[in-house]
Amino acid sequence: MKYFIKKIVRRAGFDIRRLSAASNPLFQVLLGLRKFKIDMLIDVGANVGQFALELRSVGYTGRIVSFEPLNSAHAKLSHAAARIPNWEVHRRCALGDFDGEIRINIAGNSVSSSILPMLESHSSAAEGSSYISSETVPIVKLDTVAPEYLSKGDRVFIKIDTQGFEWQVLDGASATLKHVQGLMCELSLVPLYAGEHLWMELINRLKSEGFTLWAIQPGFKDLQDGRTLQIDAIFFRTDSVN
Repeated sequence: MKYFIKKIVRRAGFDIRRLSAASNPLFQVLLGLRKFKIDMLIDVGANVGQFALELRSVGYTGRIVSFEPLNSAHAKLSHAAARIPNWEVHRRCALGDFDGEIRINIAGNSVSSSILPMLESHSSAAEGSSYISSETVPIVKLDTVAPEYLSKGDRVFIKIDTQGFEWQVLDGASATLKHVQGLMCELSLVPLYAGEHLWMELINRLKSEGFTLWAIQPGFKDLQDGRTLQIDAIFFRTDSVN
């Protein structure tokens, strides 16, 4: 029966594989969350909720709190979260190193949107990623809003996908990070946004704050020459698990 089902699926152009860290990047994340007993995900730069939805699909059942600055993406994110238990969406805002307002650039593909100016190295490697407009959004420090959601005893993991603005997000989360067991950051190997900090700077910063690099996953590639431009890096406090 198992062979018969696989045969039908493959004829349709698909394949069936057992979930593993090798075959599914989100399952690799889930294994880390389980090992470190994570029960709370702070999803920074959630876009329309694709990361949270995929993590739910591989088995994560803990709380999720998502943050997204773009008006259109935030509306879609809120709609997605409304149908799934244990998932909250914060009021529309960017996260950074101060509380106030800021201008964010909107990319044609939405996911490449950033507060920082985009460089040619990015726009030439990803068709449709150039900026097409901008909007003013509230910006807050994670330290300002985290107390609304965190309780004593929470085992917290932060995912940061802010297109070059990760350093500023961390600057605004110094108090919160002391109570975080792990995080995931998008790291640029080459400059893609003006003023961003590159991969080694972020790895060294997080190491100095007690986090160990746990895993690296392939990210954004230049499809013209095959060069990897960004990676996703997972970190945990390895002394925080029994």
